[in-house]
Amino acid sequence: MVNDIKYTKEQVWGFISEIPDPEIPVITIEELGVLRDVEVTPTKVIVTITPTYTGCPAMKMFEDDIISTLKEHGIENVEIKMVYSPAWTTDWMPQKAKDKLKAYGIAPPVDGSADKGVLFANGPKVVICPRCKSKDTILTSQFGSTACKALYSCKDCLEPFDYFKCI
Repeated sequence: MVNDIKYTKEQVWGFISEIPDPEIPVITIEELGVLRDVEVTPTKVIVTITPTYTGCPAMKMFEDDIISTLKEHGIENVEIKMVYSPAWTTDWMPQKAKDKLKAYGIAPPVDGSADKGVLFANGPKVVICPRCKSKDTILTSQFGSTACKALYSCKDCLEPFDYFKCI
Protein backbone atom coordinates (compact mmCIF):
# COMPACT_ATOMS: atom_id res chain seq x y z
CA MET A 1 0.00 0.00 0.00
CA VAL A 2 1.26 3.49 -0.78
CA ASN A 3 2.06 6.08 1.84
CA ASP A 4 -1.36 7.76 1.98
CA ILE A 5 -0.82 9.87 5.09
CA LYS A 6 1.24 12.98 4.40
CA TYR A 7 0.74 14.70 7.73
CA THR A 8 2.61 14.60 11.02
CA LYS A 9 1.07 13.71 14.35
CA GLU A 10 1.19 17.38 15.34
CA GLN A 11 -0.62 18.46 12.18
CA VAL A 12 -3.36 15.85 12.64
CA TRP A 13 -3.71 16.82 16.31
CA GLY A 14 -4.10 20.43 15.19
CA PHE A 15 -6.86 19.52 12.73
CA ILE A 16 -9.00 17.80 15.35
CA SER A 17 -8.07 19.60 18.57
CA GLU A 18 -10.43 22.48 17.79
CA ILE A 19 -13.53 20.29 17.33
CA PRO A 20 -16.16 21.72 19.70
CA ASP A 21 -18.06 19.71 22.27
CA PRO A 22 -21.57 19.38 20.74
CA GLU A 23 -23.20 19.92 24.15
CA ILE A 24 -20.95 22.80 25.24
CA PRO A 25 -19.70 24.43 22.01
CA VAL A 26 -17.41 26.93 23.76
CA ILE A 27 -14.90 24.21 24.69
CA THR A 28 -13.07 21.80 22.41
CA ILE A 29 -12.48 18.08 22.68
CA GLU A 30 -8.88 18.86 23.59
CA GLU A 31 -9.89 21.30 26.34
CA LEU A 32 -12.43 18.82 27.66
CA GLY A 33 -9.67 16.22 27.92
CA VAL A 34 -11.43 13.71 25.67
CA LEU A 35 -8.72 13.79 22.99
CA ARG A 36 -5.95 11.59 24.38
CA ASP A 37 -3.59 10.64 21.54
CA VAL A 38 -3.01 10.64 17.80
CA GLU A 39 -0.92 8.06 15.97
CA VAL A 40 -0.04 8.47 12.32
CA THR A 41 0.98 5.39 10.37
CA PRO A 42 1.83 5.32 6.67
CA THR A 43 -1.72 4.24 5.80
CA LYS A 44 -4.04 5.40 8.59
CA VAL A 45 -4.56 7.72 11.52
CA ILE A 46 -5.51 6.31 14.91
CA VAL A 47 -7.19 8.76 17.28
CA THR A 48 -7.56 7.81 20.93
CA ILE A 49 -10.39 9.33 22.92
CA THR A 50 -11.74 8.79 26.42
CA PRO A 51 -15.44 9.25 27.27
CA THR A 52 -16.39 11.63 30.04
CA TYR A 53 -19.19 9.33 31.20
CA THR A 54 -20.22 5.80 30.30
CA GLY A 55 -22.91 6.17 27.68
CA CYS A 56 -22.17 9.86 27.01
CA PRO A 57 -24.24 10.67 23.90
CA ALA A 58 -21.63 13.16 22.69
CA MET A 59 -19.06 10.42 22.06
CA LYS A 60 -20.65 9.34 18.78
CA MET A 61 -20.65 12.96 17.65
CA PHE A 62 -16.97 13.28 18.64
CA GLU A 63 -16.16 10.22 16.51
CA ASP A 64 -18.17 11.51 13.53
CA ASP A 65 -16.62 14.98 13.79
CA ILE A 66 -13.08 13.57 14.01
CA ILE A 67 -13.63 11.39 10.95
CA SER A 68 -15.25 14.16 8.89
CA THR A 69 -12.57 16.71 9.87
CA LEU A 70 -9.80 14.34 8.83
CA LYS A 71 -11.62 13.52 5.57
CA GLU A 72 -11.64 17.26 4.82
CA HIS A 73 -7.83 17.01 4.90
CA GLY A 74 -7.77 13.97 2.61
CA ILE A 75 -7.35 11.38 5.36
CA GLU A 76 -9.78 8.58 4.56
CA ASN A 77 -8.50 5.76 6.74
CA VAL A 78 -9.26 6.72 10.36
CA GLU A 79 -9.52 4.45 13.37
CA ILE A 80 -11.12 5.76 16.56
CA LYS A 81 -9.81 3.99 19.64
CA MET A 82 -11.93 4.37 22.77
CA VAL A 83 -9.96 3.95 26.01
CA TYR A 84 -11.50 3.76 29.46
CA SER A 85 -8.37 3.58 31.58
CA PRO A 86 -7.34 5.83 33.03
CA ALA A 87 -10.90 7.03 33.55
CA TRP A 88 -11.65 10.57 32.45
CA THR A 89 -11.59 13.22 35.16
CA THR A 90 -12.36 16.92 35.31
CA ASP A 91 -8.75 17.29 36.48
CA TRP A 92 -7.82 16.97 32.78
CA MET A 93 -9.60 20.24 31.98
CA PRO A 94 -7.23 23.23 31.92
CA GLN A 95 -8.18 26.46 33.68
CA LYS A 96 -8.79 28.03 30.25
CA ALA A 97 -11.64 25.56 29.64
CA LYS A 98 -13.10 26.20 33.10
CA ASP A 99 -13.01 29.95 32.43
CA LYS A 100 -14.84 29.39 29.14
CA LEU A 101 -17.53 27.35 30.94
CA LYS A 102 -18.03 30.14 33.47
CA ALA A 103 -18.30 32.80 30.73
CA TYR A 104 -20.86 30.57 28.97
CA GLY A 105 -23.00 30.40 32.12
CA ILE A 106 -21.97 26.98 33.41
CA ALA A 107 -20.29 26.76 36.80
CA PRO A 108 -17.00 24.95 36.22
CA PRO A 109 -16.00 21.90 38.26
CA VAL A 110 -14.50 22.58 41.65
CA ASP A 111 -10.72 22.11 41.42
CA GLY A 112 -9.66 18.54 42.01
CA SER A 113 -11.74 15.43 41.62
CA ALA A 114 -11.81 14.66 45.34
CA ASP A 115 -15.21 16.28 45.95
CA LYS A 116 -17.77 13.73 44.76
CA GLY A 117 -20.60 15.24 46.78
CA VAL A 118 -22.70 16.23 43.79
CA LEU A 119 -22.89 12.58 42.80
CA PHE A 120 -24.51 11.76 46.15
CA ALA A 121 -27.11 14.55 46.42
CA ASN A 122 -25.25 16.73 48.92
CA GLY A 123 -23.29 18.73 46.37
CA PRO A 124 -19.86 20.27 46.65
CA LYS A 125 -19.36 22.69 49.50
CA VAL A 126 -19.51 25.87 47.39
CA VAL A 127 -20.66 26.29 43.80
CA ILE A 128 -20.31 29.89 42.67
CA CYS A 129 -23.05 31.31 40.47
CA PRO A 130 -21.51 31.99 37.03
CA ARG A 131 -23.85 34.96 36.52
CA CYS A 132 -23.60 37.05 39.70
CA LYS A 133 -20.65 35.30 41.43
CA SER A 134 -22.73 34.59 44.56
CA LYS A 135 -21.73 31.69 46.81
CA ASP A 136 -25.32 31.40 48.07
CA THR A 137 -26.42 28.60 45.73
CA ILE A 138 -28.34 25.38 46.17
CA LEU A 139 -28.45 22.04 44.37
CA THR A 140 -31.81 21.72 42.62
CA SER A 141 -31.22 18.44 40.77
CA GLN A 142 -28.34 16.03 40.38
CA PHE A 143 -28.95 16.20 36.63
CA GLY A 144 -28.90 19.38 34.59
CA SER A 145 -29.25 19.80 30.84
CA THR A 146 -26.96 16.77 30.38
CA ALA A 147 -25.85 13.92 32.65
CA CYS A 148 -22.44 15.52 33.17
CA LYS A 149 -24.01 18.58 34.77
CA ALA A 150 -26.09 19.22 37.89
CA LEU A 151 -28.74 21.91 38.14
CA TYR A 152 -28.23 24.65 40.74
CA SER A 153 -30.13 27.78 41.66
CA CYS A 154 -28.70 31.04 42.91
CA LYS A 155 -30.46 32.50 45.94
CA ASP A 156 -29.21 36.01 45.13
CA CYS A 157 -29.96 36.50 41.43
CA LEU A 158 -32.62 33.72 41.45
CA GLU A 159 -31.27 32.23 38.22
CA PRO A 160 -30.88 28.51 37.61
CA PHE A 161 -27.55 27.34 36.21
CA ASP A 162 -25.70 24.18 35.32
CA TYR A 163 -22.71 22.99 37.31
CA PHE A 164 -20.21 20.79 35.46
CA LYS A 165 -19.88 17.84 37.82
CA CYS A 166 -16.48 17.17 39.27
CA ILE A 167 -15.43 13.57 38.68
